[in-house]
Order: sequence, then structure tokens, then C-alpha cells
Amino acid sequence: MSLRRGITFAMGSVVLVSAAQLGMRWSMSHLPLPDQWLQALSNGSIDLLAIGVVLASICAYALSMLCWLAALRDLPLGRAYSLLSISYALVYLLAASLPLFNENFSLSKTLGVALVILGVITINSRTARAPEVRNAS
Repeated sequence: MSLRRGITFAMGSVVLVSAAQLGMRWSMSHLPLPDQWLQALSNGSIDLLAIGVVLASICAYALSMLCWLAALRDLPLGRAYSLLSISYALVYLLAASLPLFNENFSLSKTLGVALVILGVITINSRTARAPEVRNAS
């Protein structure tokens, strides 16, 4: 049961960090350069929706870290860390699929993503024991 819980938390971390990356990318394409934010705020020309998405993305990062910490309790580090690489594939696929990001599919990127996923499958195809928790006594 703890292995399943660990994988669930790891995948939750993947989804949250991927959403955060996409949110940051979208926001930064709608905001001036960071050194111009104060000036844009003072003259009222800043996109408040983009600022809201930045703040939501920061929250998603924080929640992702909490999920990651929970995953590490139940998964061996090698297995857990490999699952994080799914976020690379997810971000690439969503950014290239959704028109608001203006990203393109390419053969080399798609092949790279396929190799990452193959690596994750390879690492996680064997059953693993959950790490033992030692009591500090």
C-alpha cells in the first residue's frame, strides 16, 4: 500500500510542477521583463491575470514540494527521482500541443521524450520494496 501511495504522491508532484512550469511560461509571455514590473505597476499597464497565474504557479510549486516529500517517505530515491522526469515529457507535449504556447513538435525532441519515458518504464518495471523507516532511539 505504501508503494502505491508513494507513486501517487510522486505523480501528484509531477502534475503540479508541470502545471507550474506551463503557468510560468504563459505568464512571462504576457508580462514585461521583471526589472520593468514596478514601472508597469505604477502606470497600470501590467496584466493582472498574468500576475495571478504567476502566484498560482508558485503555489503549485510549493504543493509539488509537499507531494514530493510525501513520496520520498514511501519510495526508494532512485525510483522516485525517475518519476520526476515525466514532467519533462508532460511539459513538452502540452506546450507543443496547446496553441497558446507557440511551441513546435520536432523529431529530435519527441525522440528525446520517448527515451525519457522508456527510461522511466525501465527503472520502474521491477517491483521495489518501500524504504524501511528507522526509529531514532
